[in-house]
Amino acid sequence: MTLREKVENALKDVKVFLQMEGGDCEIVDVTNDGIVKVQLQGACGSCPFSEITLKMRVEKIIKESVPEVKEVINVQTVEEKD
Repeated sequence: MTLREKVENALKDVKVFLQMEGGDCEIVDVTNDGIVKVQLQGACGSCPFSEITLKMRVEKIIKESVPEVKEVINVQTVEEKD
């Protein structure tokens, strides 16, 4: 199983929690050095507590399931303006 697959499996539990709150989380990239880049979406993307949710929920659960992960960071995508 690849590192990305392990992270995807660990993220399933987190996604349930986030979706109950009107948000979601998508994996953008998983690097070989253990950095997971995610994009918080929906209510989580605009919530003032999103960084706390990211570190205390998302990162904690992923790191418990996948010890190779060193850090989880939120990557904001730039939306194109009309």
